[in-house]
Order: sequence, then C-alpha cells, then structure tokens
Amino acid sequence: MIFPLRDEIKTHGTPYVTYSIIALNGIAWCILQSFGNEPDLSESICKYGFVPGNLLETINPGEAIRLSENMVCRFWPDADFFRLITSMFMHGGWMHIIGNMWFLWVFGDNVEEAMGPLRFALFYILAGVIAAFFQAATDTSSVIPMVGASGAIGGVMGAYALLYPRHKIHTLVLFFVIRIPAVFVLGWWFMIQFLSGLPNLGANESVAFWAHIGGFLSGLIMATLLRRDKHWYF
Repeated sequence: MIFPLRDEIKTHGTPYVTYSIIALNGIAWCILQSFGNEPDLSESICKYGFVPGNLLETINPGEAIRLSENMVCRFWPDADFFRLITSMFMHGGWMHIIGNMWFLWVFGDNVEEAMGPLRFALFYILAGVIAAFFQAATDTSSVIPMVGASGAIGGVMGAYALLYPRHKIHTLVLFFVIRIPAVFVLGWWFMIQFLSGLPNLGANESVAFWAHIGGFLSGLIMATLLRRDKHWYF
C-alpha cells in the first residue's frame, strides 16, 4: 500500500478552481447526499449517477437495480447527458469522497497552475466525461450507477505525471514516509487500476476501474494541449 501525502512544488497563486471543485463535492455530499445517510444517499445515486445502459439505450425499459434495502432504482432509457456531469459530484461513502478530495488536493493545484484556471476547469470536466465513456465502453449494458470524481481526478493525476514526472511526492509506504518521484507513484497507481480492471471487463463491477484508466490516459493527452505555453484564446 502506498498513499501520497503531499508534493514539494510550491504554487504561486491560489488554485481557485481546485478549491471550488472540492467545495462543490462537499456541498453535494452534505445537501444532496445527507452525509451518506439513507434514503438520500441511494436517491441521489439513482437520480444523478451515470448509468451506461441508460445513456446508450442498451437496457430494457424499466430495468432496475436495488441500491439499498428500501431503494430500487428503475431506469427508462433516455439520452441524459446531464448525468455525465452530475455523477462527478456524487459519492458512495465517506472513504470514497475523502480519498478523492485528498488526491485532488495533493495534485490539483499544480496542474491548475500549469494550465490556468479556465483551461483547468475545462480539462477537469472533459477528463470526467471521457472517463465515464471509457467505463461505459467496457460494459455498454451496465445498470450500475457510476458516481464519483475518480475519473476526473485520474485525469489530474495523468496530467501531473506528464508535467512533473521527477518531482518528489511524500508518500506513505506501509508505516514509512518516503520521497518518491511522481512518475513512480502515479505509475504504480495506474498499474493497480489496470491490473484490477482486466478481470472485470464486461462485468457489472462496483468499482469503475476503467473510468480511472480512461481518465488518466485522457489527462496525459490533454495536458500536452492545455498547458500555458500552448497559445489558445483562454
């Protein structure tokens, strides 16, 4: 087990977009998901989660999945692209949201500084959407609602690996804190996602490993296009 604690790169401004994304996730967790309490947790996942089979219209009308003892979520195929966005701000539990926001806190500020706030905001949304489609491609008829910022944050991690591969990350390894180059920390994370996702291709898996993979790969690609030294109009 390895867990990144902090990096050593100092930012020269306030990462307003990163802080805003963390705040929006926190607000959604408090207001829409009632701090993970039922029935609001299951209702929010049913209402705002991304369901591949629902968007791609590959499931039977009225297809259902039980989300909790008292909650059955029933789907009617419609091209609801809005859920691609809303699902990025929903989470399934305390550890889910805390882990995601921690990784965004560690890596997001530096990627935002490298891109600028407007490009970073666009980057984050695109990474999350691409990640969702990447997961959907592995099981087009899935009825499991996908929630969480993991795909978008995977994109942030991919961008960080490309932009700052040699910078050291203070990483918890078992019971020790070790300074490890970012490319090894993030490369290890990507390898774990890939190895975990391979056995679950085409399966209704509860963890969206292929969204993590798709987000990371999209981050690698988009970071080369959206960094500040590229001449765009924003």
